[in-house]
Amino acid sequence: MVDAIPGEETPTHEPVMQAPTDPYDEEIRFLIDVLPARVTSAVRARGSTDLIEVILDLGRVPTARYTTGEITLSGDEVTEQELEQVVSRVSQFGEDNRAGIPRTLHRISAIRNRAGRIVGLTCRIGRSVSGSSNVIRDLVESGRSILLLGAPGVGKTTMLRDVARMLADELGKRVVIVDTSNEIGGDGDVPHPGIGRARRMQVARPDAQHEVMIEAVENHTPEVIVIDEIGTAQEADAARTIAERGVQLVGTAHGNTLSNLMQNPTLSDLIGGIESVTLSDEEARRRGTQKTVLERRNPPTFDALVEIQSFSRVAVHEDVSSTVDALLRGFEAEAEVRVVGDQGEVETIERLPFVPDADEPLAIHDQPERAREIAPAPRGPEKRILPFGISRARLESAIHGTRSAATIVDSVRDADAVMTLRPYYRRRSGPLKLAEERGIPIYVLRNNTTTQMERQLMALRGEGDLEDPTTAALRETEEAIATISFRGAASVELTPQNAYIRRLQHELATRHGVRSVSKGREPFRRVTLMAEGMSPGVPWGEARR
Repeated sequence: MVDAIPGEETPTHEPVMQAPTDPYDEEIRFLIDVLPARVTSAVRARGSTDLIEVILDLGRVPTARYTTGEITLSGDEVTEQELEQVVSRVSQFGEDNRAGIPRTLHRISAIRNRAGRIVGLTCRIGRSVSGSSNVIRDLVESGRSILLLGAPGVGKTTMLRDVARMLADELGKRVVIVDTSNEIGGDGDVPHPGIGRARRMQVARPDAQHEVMIEAVENHTPEVIVIDEIGTAQEADAARTIAERGVQLVGTAHGNTLSNLMQNPTLSDLIGGIESVTLSDEEARRRGTQKTVLERRNPPTFDALVEIQSFSRVAVHEDVSSTVDALLRGFEAEAEVRVVGDQGEVETIERLPFVPDADEPLAIHDQPERAREIAPAPRGPEKRILPFGISRARLESAIHGTRSAATIVDSVRDADAVMTLRPYYRRRSGPLKLAEERGIPIYVLRNNTTTQMERQLMALRGEGDLEDPTTAALRETEEAIATISFRGAASVELTPQNAYIRRLQHELATRHGVRSVSKGREPFRRVTLMAEGMSPGVPWGEARR
């Protein structure tokens, strides 16, 4: 191994490349061959096994970044002619100043001067590593939506690509990749084989990614949508709309850790959003907090979150909602840390305390406050509840918070009802099976949070004879569909609903061939139905022209 190649020395013959260490060495040579001759010779002499990228800046010496550090490739400065030579050998640069080499995963990014002329190039190696997603295989197979985070260059896109292949080839899912800048499926019209049988939709402009995300769901009936680099409020909004339609999402976002997203007012909606809540005096005294606190606004778009800390180490948050709720209330949360061995197998799994990396408490980002007052529950027969797979402490807190006539028991034989989560209910094991045999009601919560438990306890009171809100919302949706289909309306805006009801409204609209999109922020987020040909960007109520 050498650390530098003098620019004046020209080898009399081409150095022999190292023996291939993976099946993509031949593909790496495609990128090396487009570089200036002296840079190509230097990289070949050094080897490309652990090469990350080659840097060519006008008037500076060329350098290469390896996993072990950065080295100088030549003592001579890069010239304009050498930059033009590389540009002529790759595909056309787009609006995002990125280009590639057809049927490869390599990325060439340009730096331009004020006149628009290219004065620097970053030539990054793209690799398809089959099996790199095995470390989170259980999450992928569960059908949950997964968000990948990590520092640049740590392997987010590589893992995302392999997840798409796993879902399409091994699990037989209908997978559509929304590919901005050809990052996932490679350059050219034919996708790289690294994505397997997954289909790929290219994005013409980076600012159009959110539109292509919605188009993918409306036109191609996917079971899974794969997205790279969610970075704007529009893309976060589109992701939530997709999740509400029951489509599994796998994506990456800007940020290294969960703490970054909690601090980011634009992307925090991916993990449920954070808002300021004003508690009643009694509730504030019970919690031992100030009257104004931070709480999660709505269910997270992504169910699980994976922090990629290095090529061999990830931290997994299997229940994003529980982790965010715990952190906002000042409780300790845990992350499951998984370490991968040299052969790609998971060597160790341990649960470690998750400490936010922010030095200051979360700030309130201009979120509207909402008051939350809970009336006392009417007294009556005390209901005995068995928690199965949910937090006993949170259920106790919910009982006190709603002042419900309920107590917690430890056995099905003593229970009047069982509260559990969907993953446990699907398996129907142990106490749940016995509860069904005994005819004991089982209440299934969407997530393991105090808020969900409070809502269920409030529902158990059975006050009033009001129409079921789900039935009322679907009746409103049917009337709106009829207004569009038979009366020629361009669009109809529905009443704000929660995430579960909005998902049902989207499904109902799809069955009748009517377009739908979610707009607004919780608790005023609602579905808008549109006639065919209307754009999601057209103002509500505007007539079709």
